[in-house]
Amino acid sequence: MQPERLAQARRCLARTRSGTACQSPAVKGRRRCRMHGGKGSGAPECNRNAWKHGGRSAATLSAARYLRELARLLD
Repeated sequence: MQPERLAQARRCLARTRSGTACQSPAVKGRRRCRMHGGKGSGAPECNRNAWKHGGRSAATLSAARYLRELARLLD
């Protein structure tokens, strides 16, 4: 019932919860299928939508470093 191309595709190397091998085809260029993490690679670099807060951003860390240096000079 599958197209020939899908039938001959590499299979996913993940294991199901029952312990058997996953039968889905792997995503092109990956070792896992789309359901076992083959598609996503995480948030892209500098993705503002993935931020929870800016407490560890480069700008905040440089400002804190500047304030610490200023406080050290004033003591």
